[in-house]
Amino acid sequence: MRKIDLLPEPLTASRFAQFGEVISANGASYPINGGTTQRFHRQATVERNDGEAIISVFQAQPRSLPMKITMMERHPLGSQAFFPCDDQPYLVLVCLGDNAPDPDTLRLFSVQGQGVNYHAGTWHFPLLSLEAVRNFWVVDRVGHGNNLDEHSFSDDVEITISEYRSHSE
Repeated sequence: MRKIDLLPEPLTASRFAQFGEVISANGASYPINGGTTQRFHRQATVERNDGEAIISVFQAQPRSLPMKITMMERHPLGSQAFFPCDDQPYLVLVCLGDNAPDPDTLRLFSVQGQGVNYHAGTWHFPLLSLEAVRNFWVVDRVGHGNNLDEHSFSDDVEITISEYRSHSE
């Protein structure tokens, strides 16, 4: 059996670029509303094919570590953006793959104070909240067609998230 033990790495735009976009109040911005507001413009692009872009709130239950990863999912017809409603850390697990997720490309990111926008078709694990129930603003696609693929890993690969390390560690 092949074992993969994942450790989180800090999320940066360059590390995450092949999977999607990082959403944050950092970088280039400009003042609006008579100088009372700073706009961090066009943080992510909503990919939606012929569907509509919608905004939802997802309430994620906390996950316990260590945990085994047995599946991944993707949304082939549109992007999916997650932005936490607070500043507590969470994890993002992604990988590449055409018809199925490729375990050799798994990347685990430690995220705090940022959101992510998965490109259409990016394999990812569902929300990985740590320690508490958390709310996330979600922008994704609704419309005709199947926009959810789920894939379970075979029994010959064991994928585990052993521990969480914050950005400061």
